[in-house]
Parts: sequence; C-alpha cells; structure tokens
Amino acid sequence: MTTTLTGFTIRPEWLAPTVEPALDPAQPVVDAHHHLYDRPGTRYLLQDYLADIQPGHHIRASVAVQARAMLRADGPLEMRTVGETEFLNGMAAMSASGIYGPARVCAGIVGFADLLLGDAVRPVLERQIMAGGGLSAHGGRFCGIRMPLAWDADVRLLNSAYPSTRDMIDSSAFRAGFTHLAELGLSFDVWAFYPQMSDIARLARAFPQTRIVVDHCGGVVRVGAHAGREDMFDIWRAGLDALAGCPNVTIKLSGLGMELSGFGLPALDQAPGSRHLARLWRPWLIQCVEAFGPERCMWGSNFPVDKGSHSMTVGLNAVKCIFGDASQDERDAIFWRTACRFYGIALPEPAPQGS
Repeated sequence: MTTTLTGFTIRPEWLAPTVEPALDPAQPVVDAHHHLYDRPGTRYLLQDYLADIQPGHHIRASVAVQARAMLRADGPLEMRTVGETEFLNGMAAMSASGIYGPARVCAGIVGFADLLLGDAVRPVLERQIMAGGGLSAHGGRFCGIRMPLAWDADVRLLNSAYPSTRDMIDSSAFRAGFTHLAELGLSFDVWAFYPQMSDIARLARAFPQTRIVVDHCGGVVRVGAHAGREDMFDIWRAGLDALAGCPNVTIKLSGLGMELSGFGLPALDQAPGSRHLARLWRPWLIQCVEAFGPERCMWGSNFPVDKGSHSMTVGLNAVKCIFGDASQDERDAIFWRTACRFYGIALPEPAPQGS
C-alpha cells in the first residue's frame, strides 16, 4: 500500500489552547479559497465555516472551490459534478438570507469539469453556469473551473481522485476543452506543484484571454522526494517569475498550512500562534507579492484543509502581520479587491442600522 502525503486531520483539542484576538478587525476580507463537503468521517458545512470565521475578522464574502462534494449519484458521468455546484449554490442561498450573519459565503463558486473531454465539455460548462445561477460577473455565482493538474514522479504526493500525467496539460484534448473557458467568461483555477509552473506559464501564454489563478502560492512542496532540496526555493521563485510575466495570471496566498508545504505544524505539541506562522511564511508570501504585485494576489484560507495546522483566526492574523507595513491600498488588494475583481464578486452593501 502506498502512503500518501496529502491527507489532514482536524484536532479541535489541539487547536483550542491557542487563542488570539483578531488583528485589524475592521479590515474587509474576502476568503478566495475554501471548501464545503460532507464525507465519511469529515463534515465541513456552512455552519462549520461560519464558526471558524466568526471570532473577529471582517470576512465579507467567500469563494467555494470544488472538492468532489455532493456529486450526483446518477446521470451521465461528465454531468455528475454539477451536483457540487447545486450544493454550493444552496449553501450560498442560505448565507444570502442574512439569517446566518453578514458574510456572504459561497458568493463565488468554482466548479469542476473534465477538460479532457475536449469540445464535448461545452455542455458541461454551460450546465455548471446554470447550476450556479449564472456567471458571477452577471449577478450569479458561478466563476470558473478548477481541474487539478498536480503531478509528480513521487506518487505519494498525488491525489487518486484526480488522475494526472506529466503531459496532460499539453494534450490536444485538454487544450480543446480549455478553449471554451474564455468563450464562456470562465476563469481557471490551477492546482499544480512548483516544478510545473513553467508548464502553467506556457498554458497562460497560449491562452492570453483566459483568466488563470494559481492556487496555494504556486504549489509549495517540501515533503516526500522534495524534502531537503536545497534548490527548491530558487526553482519555485523562477516559476513564479515566469508566471508573473503573464498578465492573465493571478496567485492565491493560500495553502501553506497543508502538510505538503513541509512546515511540520501538525507535529507541534500545541497549535502554532500567528507569530510562529508569520516567521515561517514570510519569505514565501513576500516573494509572491514581489513577483505579482498586490493587485494580482489574493488571500485564501484553504479551510478546512489548513485547519489541520492552525485556526482561521491565527492563520489570518499571521498574513495580516506579514503585510502590516503595506499601505492600506495594498492590503485591500490582497485581502479583498483582487478576489472581487478576478471572480466578478460584488460585495453587498452593509445593512442599514436597526435592520
């Protein structure tokens, strides 16, 4: 049996002793990357996410990203992923009622479609848009597609739910499917590992009209075959620079709490505080912003996955601390404006006093 390095375990008793007040609680925030699902042994639904964001940070809205949740049990295989968008849109409708607080959870939805279907993916994309109430830029919630492309020769790093190959991104079938994204006004979320960033840059140059966002700081991996690589940071940074040269590419400041990132946080006796995280994460996040600029960077929690390493409040405190010396305009870009512009999200006006 192959041991994977992609799992996570949430331990409330481990997280509980590390409690901090929210830093800069008036700063508006849009969480550009989280998941909701109900799986055997793991449930993370609207109420769970709300409980994580409520202790003080001013999270105005969020973007829910596909995670193979609530797939349809029957019908054509390629259409079954539409069930996840229907589920997330239902969660969004609950949140939009205002009953659960002012944050608009799932204001943006990133779904899944198999782009290897080539031109046959078009009906799937159109159905996804319908299931999300239309495009987010046009008043609906559906933003785009994420089809994970992560591949590595170390099979322990791979997720069997998303079969991939080294050359998939360059296949004629994938490229044919990818063509339909810009035509339909859809963006593309990329989950790939840092050695693949030059491949992503090549894709971005081939499709300059397609908006691409690279998840999780460009796929930082420092475990498995990549553990202890002295040249890893330099290779990663070169990949960022190649991507930053593509005007249609944006990056998410997210995912550094994953075990793949190699910070060893779950092995600590107690959950880390924000100063600890800020010290570890600073070189990586600063490099992302230096490469792309604040207007092409957006923060995302990657919850519940990153909850295996830290609480929401502590993780967001760490990022706020890292960018504490930035101007207000730069912080606004990182914490909400880039996400809203990229995903076409309009933040709701604050409720009138006494409403």
